[in-house]
Amino acid sequence: MSKHSIFLRIYAGLVILVVLVALFGYLLVQIINYQRAQEYRESLTDGISFVISEGVARQQTEQQRIDWISDASDLLELPIYYLDAKKVDLSRTEEKRIEEQKAVVRYDAEQGIAYLVLGIRNDPKHYLYIKVDQIGERQMKALPVFILDFLVYYPGQEQEYLKKIQQHFYYHVGIEKISELNLDSEQIGRLRSDQSVILWRDSATARGTTISIISPLPNSPTDVLVLGPIPMFNWMPVKLAAGITLLSMFLLCLGVYGLIVPMQRKLRQVNNALDVMKTGDMSQRVPVEGYDEMASLATSYNSMSDHIQRLIEAQRELMRAVSHELRTPVARIRFGMEILADEEDYEHRLQQVEMIDKDIEALNTLIDEIMTYAKLEQGTPSLDFEKIILNEVLQQVATETEALKTQKIIHLNPLSADVVVDAERRYLHRVVQNLVGNAVRYCDHQVNLSGGIDHQTNMAYVCVEDDGPGIAEDDRQRVFEAFARLDDSRTRASGGYGLGLSIVSRIAFWFGGQIQVDQSPELGGARFTMSWPVHRFKKKKSTTTKEKS
Repeated sequence: MSKHSIFLRIYAGLVILVVLVALFGYLLVQIINYQRAQEYRESLTDGISFVISEGVARQQTEQQRIDWISDASDLLELPIYYLDAKKVDLSRTEEKRIEEQKAVVRYDAEQGIAYLVLGIRNDPKHYLYIKVDQIGERQMKALPVFILDFLVYYPGQEQEYLKKIQQHFYYHVGIEKISELNLDSEQIGRLRSDQSVILWRDSATARGTTISIISPLPNSPTDVLVLGPIPMFNWMPVKLAAGITLLSMFLLCLGVYGLIVPMQRKLRQVNNALDVMKTGDMSQRVPVEGYDEMASLATSYNSMSDHIQRLIEAQRELMRAVSHELRTPVARIRFGMEILADEEDYEHRLQQVEMIDKDIEALNTLIDEIMTYAKLEQGTPSLDFEKIILNEVLQQVATETEALKTQKIIHLNPLSADVVVDAERRYLHRVVQNLVGNAVRYCDHQVNLSGGIDHQTNMAYVCVEDDGPGIAEDDRQRVFEAFARLDDSRTRASGGYGLGLSIVSRIAFWFGGQIQVDQSPELGGARFTMSWPVHRFKKKKSTTTKEKS
């Protein structure tokens, strides 16, 4: 494989893509983990922050608040500060959380310390500032104490008020029966001794490891306060995420490789065919597989090869035919000049001059036919489509043919003036002229000329029929080949050079139509019918000089 191969660049690009995606995946996992951890910290502290804030708000005097905060700090074994709100800079998002009675959590990843900022109801001038460097069993057992302290103010209404504050907790908080809990005798004994119990649960469910805190209720030997289960935070494993990402990219690359290899094989076939074409062998073709762009490329290559091969064959045939066709009139002209040089009789000299003039005219006609055929065969001609009244073209050709005094009857089926078609006037005139001229050359007495529009197919057509011998069915396709002459009635004695019908065939192709030949049901001879679309895109006329026929 060449170092400049596009597929090599694609493979290298895929490798770079895998590396970039892996790096991006790693960074994304880190960002997701950070965001998840922050949301977990905030949700874990929102409930207890609300309870602490409410506890401080119930104190009547500032000294009572300070004393309550001191007791809470001792209970949690965490420093709690009563600060002036002006000393704490909060973002808009953090201010919104304070207004919603939620905690603001600021985590220092380097030191592993979290700083909590809590608002106080009815006291916007002060904040509670808590420094949390660790969360242990002591802090967990202190949580139900704050909730019980909150419920003291609502004797006999504990259940109702727990339901009200549940919205501030993302885990369950409620009062349950000891008998309904799956506790062993030791744990029940600790509850009856007014000690809290912490239950660890590790399961394969989506919640994973959970913690439940059970605390006894004062004056209620059968009921307990239950907090949880509280799911523990699970970090998304970086190695697992990276492995999944790399595996996914590997499978993606494998899939892309599987798609590219067939394309590479098909391109190699086209390249090999082109190499064969360089040697002069035009017979090589590329197999067409499927309906994708590569199949379209193969089809285009095969069409190009067919066209080039046909052009080469046409060129060879043209050269052979031209050399043969030119040889006869040139020889006659040379012979006539020799006779003219020795001829003394004036009348004979005039006859020789007239014959030479006819041969020169024949040469001009042949050259015009050859040039027209070559122009139509070798590339797209300059076609300026316009709206044409079809009857005008048919009438013009009929009049021109009758002026030649061929002694043949030209019958034109007249058309109404509203039969308008899209065509190139010059080439349409050439089609009708060649078909009528061919019919006059081989007919016995009569030629019928007609045209119109087939409204079922939306195709325009011109039809020329004669009462001549017709064309054998086996020869009907061969008459459109360049310099083709059939035996019997269509001999060299009838005139022509075998290019007229070939020109008609190429014009029909460039018109987007076709030319057909069969037997005339009315006259019994040959019937030529050319059809093409009535409506066609009209090219804008260029300002350059148009090609003249």
